[in-house]
Amino acid sequence: MKLSGNTILITGGSAGIGLAFAERFIQAGNQVIVCGRREEVLRGAQEKLPGLITRPCDMNVESERVALFDWVTESYPEVNVLVNNAGTQQRFNVLKADAKHDWSYFNQEITTNLDAPFHLSMLFAPYFAGKEQAAIINVTSGLAFTPFAIAPIYSATKAALHSFTMSLRHQLSDTSVEVIEVAPPAVNTDLGGAGLHTHGEPLDAFADGIFKGLAEGKPEIGYGTSADRLRMSRDEVDVYTANMYQATKGMIE
Repeated sequence: MKLSGNTILITGGSAGIGLAFAERFIQAGNQVIVCGRREEVLRGAQEKLPGLITRPCDMNVESERVALFDWVTESYPEVNVLVNNAGTQQRFNVLKADAKHDWSYFNQEITTNLDAPFHLSMLFAPYFAGKEQAAIINVTSGLAFTPFAIAPIYSATKAALHSFTMSLRHQLSDTSVEVIEVAPPAVNTDLGGAGLHTHGEPLDAFADGIFKGLAEGKPEIGYGTSADRLRMSRDEVDVYTANMYQATKGMIE
């Protein structure tokens, strides 16, 4: 995709990976819109990045996603890039989870990680198909390829988003819309809660690496430990997943 002269919508763009992407897109000469649930965090992002456009939106609510699409296309009709970045991660032991009484807690991970990017992609794809150049960037995870057993719903939703992204790329292959998958490794952000990913890749180095992949025109971009996992054999995936579970199962016992 071209890296300048775009109008870009980033979901979950007020912090973490989304905000790091917003900063680099602005520096490259793009107009950037970010949305998020918390208005005070959006204000903080706007103070950090003058010129950033913000919009409160709860990705878990269907009507708010439709309202976001309507607002963006009416207020910024030149919009031509969607970055589906919003996501949440829950770690739990299925033997201890109270799925009878707390399913809404677990289901919100499915809604955020699956319903929202599926819905927004399907809203924007026909709109983007009429553009000279456009792109949909879906942020999945290295865990789409090697599941993290203590975060089973997260891993499954990212695997589903990976599959959806592949299908979307084929369906839009005869249009002007590029479909790009970004599959991060663990990155030092507050995903899932503060302190859970301090061991992860430094955020700025990760974001710079992804932008290098975008500049090179890659349709599927990993970084660090996730890069090799995108092409692992099934046998390698089984070994990697088992080893990762043995190393982390104490976190949910």
